Amino acid sequence: MKDKNSFGKALTYSLAATAAAMAAVKAYDYSKKQKHSKQNQPERQEKKVYNPEGRKAYFVGGGLGSLAGAAYLVRDCNMPGEQITIFEGLPILGGSNDGIGTPEKGFVCRGGRMLNEETYENFWELFRSIPSLSNPNRSVTEEILNFDHAHPTKAKARLIDKRGNILDVKSMGFTQKERMALLKLMNTPEEKLDDMTIEEWFADMPHFFTTNFWYMWQTTFAFQTWSSLFEFRRYMRRMILEFSRIETLEGVTRTPLNQYDSVIRPLEEYLRKQGVVFEENCVVEDIDFADGDGITAKVLHLKDKGKETTIQLQDGDICIMTNACMTDSATLGDIHTPAPAPKLRPISGELWSKVAAKKPGLGNPYPFFGDVQETNWESFTVTSRGNKLLKMIENYSGNVPGSGALMTFKDSNWLMSIVVAAQPHFINQPMDQTIFWGYGLYTDRVGDYVKKPMKDCTGEEMLTELLHHLHMEDRLEEILADVVNVIPCMMPYVDAQFQPRKMTDRPNVVPAGSTNFAMVSQFVEIPDDMVFTEEYSVRAARIAVYTLMGADKKICPVTPYVKDPKVLAKAVQTSYR
Repeated sequence: MKDKNSFGKALTYSLAATAAAMAAVKAYDYSKKQKHSKQNQPERQEKKVYNPEGRKAYFVGGGLGSLAGAAYLVRDCNMPGEQITIFEGLPILGGSNDGIGTPEKGFVCRGGRMLNEETYENFWELFRSIPSLSNPNRSVTEEILNFDHAHPTKAKARLIDKRGNILDVKSMGFTQKERMALLKLMNTPEEKLDDMTIEEWFADMPHFFTTNFWYMWQTTFAFQTWSSLFEFRRYMRRMILEFSRIETLEGVTRTPLNQYDSVIRPLEEYLRKQGVVFEENCVVEDIDFADGDGITAKVLHLKDKGKETTIQLQDGDICIMTNACMTDSATLGDIHTPAPAPKLRPISGELWSKVAAKKPGLGNPYPFFGDVQETNWESFTVTSRGNKLLKMIENYSGNVPGSGALMTFKDSNWLMSIVVAAQPHFINQPMDQTIFWGYGLYTDRVGDYVKKPMKDCTGEEMLTELLHHLHMEDRLEEILADVVNVIPCMMPYVDAQFQPRKMTDRPNVVPAGSTNFAMVSQFVEIPDDMVFTEEYSVRAARIAVYTLMGADKKICPVTPYVKDPKVLAKAVQTSYR
């Protein structure tokens, strides 16, 4: 009886806390059919939004935000592709959406970006207008959703203990005090959370960080106890729909291949056919602004394949800058070599520092790039001949490749997790090869079986540590005989977007007073949305383009699941499991 009364009080508290907001919200049909047949369809372009004749657009950085911005300029603002230039310091586009390799040397994913069908509003809308590479009569959105519906996610082995037991994670494991602390956080204004960490909010509740919920939430989204309370709160509100299925990750939407092949390559191909100019191996080292009040970009300083040059922006031109990149300065090792220690002066962060010093309102990069010990983690990608190891993992987990999600070894010193995607995962991956990806959050800690910090380990040592956690060490030599490569990837800033910060540290997409300058990345401020997602990059790009171009067009809003009483009630019920 006590539990039932507590549940009733919590439910009442939760619903009452959002009653005022819900009163203003009309009834929503959140069905997938409605979301993708109506809300997320591209608007018909009956006439030009404005005359782009003679105007040019320059994008600094070749990640998803810049590519999406270029697509919006072409599709919605009628700008000819040849008037758009994208500068990228690396020889390949895509930013953090990567997936490269060869059958001979092995494949590598630095990380995996999970998609979500219900909450990536602008992402799905944009990619409905981008043709698939495999079938030009089908959009990328259709291709991804069709694949995902045919290969649904339902993880059966989310948490594994040191004895190799797959744990029952239906219960979140909360105490009543922890439930109330979560509810209070979700209803606390962000203005009161400057510089606070998750650990500070739960300072008198250390048990919270031992719950099934925390292990699953932490490793799914790569949070740390010292991460920003802002971001944790936003994730809880934005992903409240996922709270009730965190133990299976059934809300995860998978791409047919890795994100580079499934998302970046078709978008790049679309832009190239439109005539967009790409300048790879070209670093924008500085941006000059006009003197006086306001923010008007005037000169781009480039190092183009080692040669220094400048570009003068003319009246009407626009500049959209990627102000930081989470995978900046990443390094790769191999089966016999640890990933080298990275350089600690990231290209994108350095440029942000320079421009932020010139004009107010352009943010403060220091909280994000000031402590590499707190922002790094390391991944590894295993390429094998045949499917012996994947079959062993399948038999262990109960999930065929592509149907599971993160498998986390909760007692691992490295807090190691792995993901086995549907095969093949790369467009050039032979049918007789298989791959999977994993990562560890604590790279400074000595392994449980390999007595070295993760950051100092070779690919073979990482795989050895994993096989011991799977209790398959007796087949180590047999498995290693089939391995093509295990590629470690050290990413010093991959968690930088989660660092504690002030409200003012992230700049607005279009800063106050800007006439032609905007920023897109995981380090800009978009109220109510959450970083570390494809949606954040695309939404930022859409805001930047529509604002600078004066386009009178709508941006898909953040779907307010946090105001849906049915979703809230289900979340509360889940918290009591």
